[in-house]
Amino acid sequence: MAWFEKASEAPLRIPTEALWTVCPHCKAYITKAEWKATQKVCPRCNYHGRMTAQERIALLADAGTFQEINETVTASDPLRFEDASGKYVDKVVKAKAKTKESESVTTGRAEIEKHPVVLAVMDFAFLGGSLGSGCGERIARAAETAVKERRPFIIVSCSGGARMHEGIISLMQMAKTSAAIARVKAAGIPYLSVLTDPTTGGVSASYAMLGDLNIAEPKIMIGFAGRRVIENTIKQKLPDDFQTSEFTLQHGFVDAIVERKNLKAFLAKTLDYAGF
Repeated sequence: MAWFEKASEAPLRIPTEALWTVCPHCKAYITKAEWKATQKVCPRCNYHGRMTAQERIALLADAGTFQEINETVTASDPLRFEDASGKYVDKVVKAKAKTKESESVTTGRAEIEKHPVVLAVMDFAFLGGSLGSGCGERIARAAETAVKERRPFIIVSCSGGARMHEGIISLMQMAKTSAAIARVKAAGIPYLSVLTDPTTGGVSASYAMLGDLNIAEPKIMIGFAGRRVIENTIKQKLPDDFQTSEFTLQHGFVDAIVERKNLKAFLAKTLDYAGF
């Protein structure tokens, strides 16, 4: 019965991180190393996955040129909002810890192939990239910096829409940011809007669609209300490609679809053409 007394082997080690990423679009399994090497673009279907604000900044800005501004501006809680899942203020604290960002948009000065710009980049991981008072104030202040320093203004949108925890204060940011963009344009300064997955709700209904050029990544979701809401309202079946960047390009809502690997060069060429 010696076999019964034999010490058991050490348990298998459980990896602390998964080795695979599943493409949200085609559901293909991709190694994390390949996912990182392709800048989160699926090598099977060319779906462009979500990037963090810092990953996007590293992709677009020349190395070492990004200088954050407005970092002290953050969310307010005018309604002292609380629902079944907890207090809004606690959710903001968790979002800050999760993303290492203090708001859903990060703004700053940067250079893109030596072109000075003001860059604003949204991060979906921060409360769904929602547009709240802090986000709106950062974008408005970034627009003022662009006007004052005569730098082209570029916003990379990635959002589920307005942050309803703040009620009407959140919805006011749509008008506030749109007015700020109008001042950029009135000063004769280019405003380039980059739409990534997803760009929806109050963001798509405000600054995301106001660019001198609206540029989208391939196969992303662009829209206002969800497909189910629209179908139930109009009692019609929508096309399969509805609310994709390809559909919005076909119908004139975006001006170009640019793959992630070409985006920085495309922006630089546009700034060259604009004389900035």
